Amino acid sequence: MYAPQDDTALLAEALRDEAPRPGTRVLDVGTGSGALALTAARHGAEVTAVDVSRRAVWTVRLNAWLTRLPVRIRRGNLFGPVRGRSYDLILANPPYVPAPEAGRGPRGRARAWDAGGDGRLLLDRICRDAPGLLRPGGVLLLVHSALSGPERTLELLREADLKAAVVRRRWIAFGPVLRSRENWLRQRGLLSAADDKEELVVIRAERLR
Repeated sequence: MYAPQDDTALLAEALRDEAPRPGTRVLDVGTGSGALALTAARHGAEVTAVDVSRRAVWTVRLNAWLTRLPVRIRRGNLFGPVRGRSYDLILANPPYVPAPEAGRGPRGRARAWDAGGDGRLLLDRICRDAPGLLRPGGVLLLVHSALSGPERTLELLREADLKAAVVRRRWIAFGPVLRSRENWLRQRGLLSAADDKEELVVIRAERLR
């Protein structure tokens, strides 16, 4: 399960900018601890939270019970549990850290951050599938590292007829995961010799019609 960190805080800021109203239909995909889902529920939004991890699902249920906030919780892979539904706001903080290819993909705790050699293992799927779940006027808020190709994210979302732009950026110190593969990232050209921080971005994509 992914505990809230800088990317969660940055996405929460973008969520507050959207100011969801009571009754707004919100989907938090890859919810982790449920921090963003609960933030949306505090605004009175009708929130569905999805995660593939059993531990995450249990944690969100517990946190929702402790805070007495109504959150609909589903276990499954990305948008599988909510096929056929539509939302005013979709929140996504997926795994996005580039990782050396290991054959069978990330396992254990690494599933919360490892995302293939280019970091886009789930980002491309979100860009492909999220637009179809947005109502007219609906918004996708997606956070990931600049190491994982924000330009590609913008390109894919615009190809899906969404109005997309980077709305927040933040530089943070390398965490344990990036430090552990710093040399590999430099060899791949994803980090320069001078880079000692990681840039996070929040992309906002709106369905205009």
